[in-house]
Amino acid sequence: MKVCIPAEGTGLAAKVDARLGRAEHFVVVDSESGEVLQTIPNKQNKQAAAGAGVQAGQTIAGAGADAVLCAHCGPKAFRVLQAAGLKVYTGATRTVGDALRAFRNGELTEAQGADIEGHW
Repeated sequence: MKVCIPAEGTGLAAKVDARLGRAEHFVVVDSESGEVLQTIPNKQNKQAAAGAGVQAGQTIAGAGADAVLCAHCGPKAFRVLQAAGLKVYTGATRTVGDALRAFRNGELTEAQGADIEGHW
């Protein structure tokens, strides 16, 4: 399964970025092998006045991810990801590698909706 994790940097040692839509990067990882498949810069959304969640969701879906592992997910990003058929798991913390381990161990919660309001 391809999972996407919003991160402050690149690679498995990068810190999970708490803000999905305004994350520095999206790290796409094979959940079984742990191999980093792709790192996508998200510079266009870092200072966006609005629409960061929608654009982030579109970018992630376009990368072919099956799921997103994030700290939180706002309503606009959640709607885009859900419409694209992606599962969203919240509660990811520390590093990309830690988030991947938590996912593999069933420690992240599959979101049924946004867990925060936008622009927090």
